[in-house]
Amino acid sequence: MNSIEAIEIDRLERQIQLDSEKSHAERNRQGQFATPPGLAAEIVRASLKMLTSEESIRFLDPAFGTGSFYSALLKWLTIDRLARAQGFEIDEHYGRDASSLWKSTPLQLTIANFFELPIPLTNEERSNLLVCNPPYIRHHHFSQESKEKLQRLIGKYLGLKLNGLAGLYCYFLLHAHNWLADGGLACWLVPSEFMDVNYGREVKKYLREQVTLLRLHRFDIHDVQFDDALVSSVVIWFKKSPPQENSSVDFTFGGSLSSPTKTTVIPRSALNPNSKWSKLDSSTFTDDGPSTGTTLSDLFQIKRGLATGANSFFILTPEEAARYQIPAEFLRPILPSPRYVDGDEILADESGNPILEKKLFLLDCKLSETHVKQNFAGLWAYLEMGKQKGIHAGYICTHRSPWYSQENRPPAPLLCTYMGRSDTKVARAFRFLLNHSQACAANVYLMLYPQPFLLKAIDKNPELLRRLWDALNSIPVERLIHSGRSYGGGLHKLEPKELAQASADLLMHLLPPERRQDSQSELFDPSAEGS
Repeated sequence: MNSIEAIEIDRLERQIQLDSEKSHAERNRQGQFATPPGLAAEIVRASLKMLTSEESIRFLDPAFGTGSFYSALLKWLTIDRLARAQGFEIDEHYGRDASSLWKSTPLQLTIANFFELPIPLTNEERSNLLVCNPPYIRHHHFSQESKEKLQRLIGKYLGLKLNGLAGLYCYFLLHAHNWLADGGLACWLVPSEFMDVNYGREVKKYLREQVTLLRLHRFDIHDVQFDDALVSSVVIWFKKSPPQENSSVDFTFGGSLSSPTKTTVIPRSALNPNSKWSKLDSSTFTDDGPSTGTTLSDLFQIKRGLATGANSFFILTPEEAARYQIPAEFLRPILPSPRYVDGDEILADESGNPILEKKLFLLDCKLSETHVKQNFAGLWAYLEMGKQKGIHAGYICTHRSPWYSQENRPPAPLLCTYMGRSDTKVARAFRFLLNHSQACAANVYLMLYPQPFLLKAIDKNPELLRRLWDALNSIPVERLIHSGRSYGGGLHKLEPKELAQASADLLMHLLPPERRQDSQSELFDPSAEGS
């Protein structure tokens, strides 16, 4: 056993010990998920193949941890090629042990905040190989002050302004531009969600316009790379050089880095920062034929269910409503979580309440506190109890007047589940529900309201609603997954705008003949509403 192998064994033991000394919640807040050694070795090996064999390496990992990538580098690289090795680690908990581990090697490890270090001024001071798994810290885990400071930093050097919802890994990737030598290679292991969400637009713009993007490899969502984090990952390689107009990028998917399941060459011109990059290789989507170009938004207004601000307080069982003497006039029926709805059709009793085993009601009152106190003692006592728990001070409640009123979300005749998994034989990733009740729905559902022309057609022919429901449930799940976004462990999610963009081709034959046109502009011409 050579010395590097011995250090790696020691490193893995220390990594386990150091992780165990922190709670999972603490590591989650700080985005500390160590790169598995096998994956680190595969990433470094693939990166070295993109460099010439004679090139001396000036290595940098700005989120060093205990050094998984550095260890892999020493495994694959002869020591005479390593001109310099730098690492930065903000957390002394890991940095002290890493310094001790690698003290016999050329590593220069600095325990400091990467964003507060002086930027190297010359090309020779900068690195020509940067490999990093940056901390995956969600935007709500760092302060607004820190966020604005980082936004100014990125704007100063790159002219980009990151969305406030961007995770810290986006700032790492962009700020590291200043640490990379001209022509240098960068490799990033990051969550794949930036490829599809709005906050990733500036990152995609950078990858398309300011560097030469070489390859993106997306791991299969069922192949989670981190045992302690359900996140779908992507590896990105690019060189710090101006992109060539007619260049292309290798999009690989699934399998391993050396043997991907699928490889697609994407022209740089197709890399629109506003589009979903995870869909460019069409690895999960099969076209069933020519499209009419119509989407579900042409047939329905799609809205998310209401956000109460505190479900445990505002959603009550009948027994709780009786115990706290909440008057019936302030209670609206609300659907339970989809897991409590066995079928896809929700029947109603003569009062409009859903016929479900789990019955729930939403507290919704528009009266002033003075009026409630004078006339409804039970409700007033319940609201005072909520105040003692701080419910009224929550973000959503502070933006309502009064704080215990609810947003207007009338019952929708059709609903879609907001989130689901594709790795189960029991349930579908997304379900469309036919709702006969007067129950509203919380934000675990998407609510589909027929557009005026379609509502008029349903009024004339009520059976049309059922046929539309059947057609919605016949949409291949791959199409819906393609429209939405995916996470590690086979978890899929649909935002209202994403469901709205799903193809409506399978519903078109159900429309009234005068509405069944080839042209979308003719089909939904507002001037035809009165016809």
